[in-house]
Amino acid sequence: MPNAQYIAVLYMVLSMISYQISASFAKQLFTVLDPLSVTILRLCFAAIIVCVMFRSWQIFKRLPYLKWRDLLCYSTALCCMNVLFYMSLGKLPQGIAVGLEFIGPLGLALLSIQRRSDYIWVLLAIIGIALMVPWGQTTSANFSLVGAACALGAGLCWAFYIYFGQKVVHQNMGMHALTIAISLSALVLLPIGLYNNAPALLETQYWGKALAIAVLATAIPYALDLKALKQLNKLSYGTLSSLSPALAALAGLVLLGEKIGTLQWLALFCVMLASVGVTLRSAHSHATESK
Repeated sequence: MPNAQYIAVLYMVLSMISYQISASFAKQLFTVLDPLSVTILRLCFAAIIVCVMFRSWQIFKRLPYLKWRDLLCYSTALCCMNVLFYMSLGKLPQGIAVGLEFIGPLGLALLSIQRRSDYIWVLLAIIGIALMVPWGQTTSANFSLVGAACALGAGLCWAFYIYFGQKVVHQNMGMHALTIAISLSALVLLPIGLYNNAPALLETQYWGKALAIAVLATAIPYALDLKALKQLNKLSYGTLSSLSPALAALAGLVLLGEKIGTLQWLALFCVMLASVGVTLRSAHSHATESK
């Protein structure tokens, strides 16, 4: 495998680990703040962080010449994905929420299939996700239909985020695209949040935790995702993302005390096997095209 692809895979793994840890922290914060307020605080802090980190004021002079259709679609997908996922996380166990959300990028991977042999990796990912979600609890108090609908909606937005993210990276503005998307999301949501629950957003005692979540859930993962998308196609990205439910379950186990059963461990194996398979398949295709 070319070094660039190894690095892209590493970017994705680190991105998912960071995001799942942040999700566990956010879920703990839900005991004192509503999911929308947590989302807004996270995005506001993240907008400041990425702007300073990437010196995004340098893009100001190029703003009139950017392809705003793709940028706005990318920003909208990012915004809705964050809001819907945190709403689902507030109503569902972390493993279930992430498992349902993953249906979006997995569907994108299915649409990217070009060879029949690739279906085995997507099939393994599907089996892993099916086993990850405790379907027997769908009628219990531990499962919310509204939460499930939000998770599925977040998954759809995730698919659009991947699709338009690949278009945005070709505009040659680097990480400035991330700054624009997060800033626009924060600016749109902030008035809504102030109207809905201003005291929660203005209470400084929660800002430290929100800042930590912003770094782990937004600044780090989205920056790494954009770098990974430069080297990975939609199939590779979508199937490698199948590690997310597994990492979510592990984060829930370690940080929230959510236990993993035998079927969930089997799901981990299926998901990771699919991820390894699609990575090797992508490397083989890249090597063939280079000859």
